[in-house]
Amino acid sequence: MNDSVPSTWDKWDNISKIASDVTKGDVKAIDLVNESLRRIDLATEYNSIIATTAERAKQRAVMIDDSIKAGEKVGRLAGVPFIAKDNYLTFGAETTAASNILKGFSAPYQATVIERLEAEGAICVAKANLDAFAHGSSTENSDFFTTLNPHDKTRVPGGSSGGSGTATVLGLAPFALGTDTGGSIRLPASFCGAVGLKPTYGLTSRSGVVAMASSLDCMGPITTNVDDAALILDVIAGKDELDSTTIMRDKQSYTQLDSDLSGKVIGVVKEYMGEGLDSAVKSVIIKAINDLEAAGATIKEVSLLSLPLALAVYYIVCPAEISSNLSRYDGQRYGFSYEDAKNLEDSYESSRSIGFGAEAKRRIMIGTYVLSSGYYDAYYKKAQTVRTKLINEFNTAFESVDFLVGPTAPNVAFEIGKNNDDPLQMYLTDIMTVAANLVGIPAMSIPAGDVDGLPVGLQIMATSNNDRELLSIAKIYEEVRSI
Repeated sequence: MNDSVPSTWDKWDNISKIASDVTKGDVKAIDLVNESLRRIDLATEYNSIIATTAERAKQRAVMIDDSIKAGEKVGRLAGVPFIAKDNYLTFGAETTAASNILKGFSAPYQATVIERLEAEGAICVAKANLDAFAHGSSTENSDFFTTLNPHDKTRVPGGSSGGSGTATVLGLAPFALGTDTGGSIRLPASFCGAVGLKPTYGLTSRSGVVAMASSLDCMGPITTNVDDAALILDVIAGKDELDSTTIMRDKQSYTQLDSDLSGKVIGVVKEYMGEGLDSAVKSVIIKAINDLEAAGATIKEVSLLSLPLALAVYYIVCPAEISSNLSRYDGQRYGFSYEDAKNLEDSYESSRSIGFGAEAKRRIMIGTYVLSSGYYDAYYKKAQTVRTKLINEFNTAFESVDFLVGPTAPNVAFEIGKNNDDPLQMYLTDIMTVAANLVGIPAMSIPAGDVDGLPVGLQIMATSNNDRELLSIAKIYEEVRSI
């Protein structure tokens, strides 16, 4: 470790402290950036990073150090390195979304979330690997390489934000950004043993992030603790004129967390605790629920009758939106273009055939099918009807409980290659996470224990716009579990 970086920062587990030390001049931003880049270089075997933004990161670090030396005001994240999932548009490196069709694409502007972090002094040092276009649950669908789980190199880190999850747990930077369309922040957090936050839909801007499914996509952090997640949300949350779906943020800071569960009612989702749940994972979750009860919460079982249909609904709605969003990658405007095309039609066909991976093609075909004439009413319209029913059932459930809990995933991280030939089995990995995206509520995964050395995540969900309350209960659980 760089001698000027305190040894207590081995795991970068206090972002506020890091920024405070930089602001006070106890450590320089450039040393933190160099340390982060050094760690990235030492951990290449895990395949968590697609590219670094080293040159730009160092320039920004020197600017921050110069501002502090000059007595100028710097932000709440001054000098804090971070890693962005490679579907965020950033300067300093290509944005590929881990797809061959976007190789060579340099963003003309940055994502709003990146801009807000940089405005507070944070420094992007690298771009993390993902399932191409965020299509996947294991990071095996990356067109470049498969990221390895930080606890077991023979297993997946989850997806699609697997690079961000592995990088955070390895300590390559204090935090990483992910995107969550059906569990892509929470699943890697569970499999890697991190805190993963999917905010309320619209609380964080989608502007400047490669679109997957526009009515489901959420931007959020993967961190090592709840306080850090709350701070990052506090920086990136709120309305954005570049994204018309964004909503007003809580007037109170997301870092001001409640510390009392007295009077709070927690609903245990019946459908998440039954068939298909690994028995060892279930035992960890039951212990977590008992810990919450011991901390003062009232526990009750809640049944959401349409929940078993959520995965089917998701894999109709999501591919439908993917087929629309990915139509822009046609080889004509940016990204990969087949140079030997005989005519325009050949250029379209060859560019997309060569540029898109197997999973992207699968989802485009499914989505185009369910939107096509004669099938729209049978599939897409029906799925949207069930989606509305799910929203109503969640709203009804939250009339009698403050939070809903269950496992983040039905199992621990599986072995690399295990589900590659079985798309349905791979899709089932998302069975406990997709509902939160369909109904637009905030949800997060927090480490609850392990099974044979592999992490298990507890999923907590709250009503829309109750992100601060969600972070509060997660913080309380984090504290009681560590006792």
